[in-house]
Amino acid sequence: MFTRLILPDIEELIEKKDWNALKQVLSGIDVHDIAELLGTLDEKEAVIVFRLVSREKQADVFAELDPSLQEYLLRHIVGRDLQALIEDLSPDDRTALFEDLPGQMTQKLLNILSPEERKESLELLGYPEESVGRLMTPDYVAVRPGWTIEKAIAHIKEKGRDAETINMIYVVDDRWKLLDDIPIRRFLLAAPERRVSDIMDRKFVAIGVLEDREEAYLVIKKYNLNVLPVLDDEGILLGIVTVDDILDVLEEEITEDFQKSSAIVPIEESYYAVGISTLYKKRVGWLMLLLVTDFLSSSIIAHFENALKAVIALAFFIPVLIDSGGNIAAQSSTLIIRALAMGEVTVKKWFSVVRKELVIGLMLGLTLGLMLYVRGFFWRGGPTVGMVVGLAMVVITLWSNLLGSLLPMLLTKFNLDPAVISSPLLTTVVDSTGLLIYFSLARVVFRF
Repeated sequence: MFTRLILPDIEELIEKKDWNALKQVLSGIDVHDIAELLGTLDEKEAVIVFRLVSREKQADVFAELDPSLQEYLLRHIVGRDLQALIEDLSPDDRTALFEDLPGQMTQKLLNILSPEERKESLELLGYPEESVGRLMTPDYVAVRPGWTIEKAIAHIKEKGRDAETINMIYVVDDRWKLLDDIPIRRFLLAAPERRVSDIMDRKFVAIGVLEDREEAYLVIKKYNLNVLPVLDDEGILLGIVTVDDILDVLEEEITEDFQKSSAIVPIEESYYAVGISTLYKKRVGWLMLLLVTDFLSSSIIAHFENALKAVIALAFFIPVLIDSGGNIAAQSSTLIIRALAMGEVTVKKWFSVVRKELVIGLMLGLTLGLMLYVRGFFWRGGPTVGMVVGLAMVVITLWSNLLGSLLPMLLTKFNLDPAVISSPLLTTVVDSTGLLIYFSLARVVFRF
């Protein structure tokens, strides 16, 4: 909303080339609003506006931009300005940038960094893509247990300016092995002459550097933390992960799962940044696969052509049965996928999930089956057709509910993303099997 209001003024200043006025306007705009504004401008205009953003804001604005715009800006900023921009980025933002850039450009940017910054970036880039190591930042404050509180506070004031957060202070030994994490409040309330070891309780929560980043989210949520220390296998403190970084990852995961649930290959860029050909390629593969699987449904109907000719009323209930089966499977799969993501359900508990979903499926099936029996009895076909469609609804509901809950767990068992059991794919499978159940029951009852 804010961007739409100010965009005409910005474009007018660019047209007039009134750079001083434009720089003054930008100084009063929030970082997030500037990033949004740059995303709406022509790329050449975006370069001009970005150069007018104050040095203090540039890195934060840059971190908020789409990867495609980041790459374009980097290609048009040279010399010391480029080095300053990259070095001003936080280590985790810089790592995310390097991952999205072409290898040649990443190497160029690494070469312009100072030796210390380059070493830090290479260490972060060396961890697996989905690991906590790629998400952590080494910008934290650590103290030693033998220091006085007075010395520790002086150290916090000195190092805290460049730290990601000073809400939590870490206590390490000479080898940088983590001994404790202490809230800053405890330092401020302690007597200056006391030792850091006097206020330690040696109780802390940490995560391994190679753990999956979703595990970091679960730990932060479980213990209601704002920051989480990251350790190697020897307990050495390597960095920290903050809750804002986790929320960014969570947003990415939700977006990716949402796209997968709609049978779309995940798109890493924003909708406006991605091209038409890319959108086509991301969608057409799944649609072709779903079309082929739909051929199975039409083949099943053709196979039971004689049954439909004998009792034409059976055809009237096909949409109701297959749509209900798809809806039920989508409901159960969504619940289980969410429970797996939140750690509420594990693969080891599959039997309890099956038992629970069988009971729920039977209850749902009896309710929906009774409704369909009444519909068939009074609307079309009489009591026999009503019995067939009602019984078919019970069986299809049980089957769909069980399939929707078990498939995500099966994929998780084999370390695959359960989100690939997307609603369209699951619905297509349930459609085909539901038709088989329906016509098989009709054949038994009517003795075709």
